[in-house]
Amino acid sequence: MTAKRWLLFILSILVGIGLGLYYGWVISPVEYIDTVPSTLRADYRADYTLMVAETFHSEQDAAAAARRLALLGSQPPASLVTEALAFARQNGYAPTDLQLLQELAVALQVWQP
Repeated sequence: MTAKRWLLFILSILVGIGLGLYYGWVISPVEYIDTVPSTLRADYRADYTLMVAETFHSEQDAAAAARRLALLGSQPPASLVTEALAFARQNGYAPTDLQLLQELAVALQVWQP
């Protein structure tokens, strides 16, 4: 092959990659609609768990908290709260938030379904 053919080949590959990326990122990007909470990132999972802890603090209903946490996956609710508590400590959540998560963790450890 001549140098001109190689140049055209490489140029056409680069143009194809560029057009594919433009189409995928600008024209028709993926939109996630109505996904389940188990697909959340760790920070959003921790925030969701914190919201459940805040609700638990006002209702004092461990069964309802466990049902809400079941949306995050098949792990036991107490371990989900423990993971969220560890994430919250690592990322500097407010002391009141840590206390709410701790309260929920203790309640779920003694709760029997």
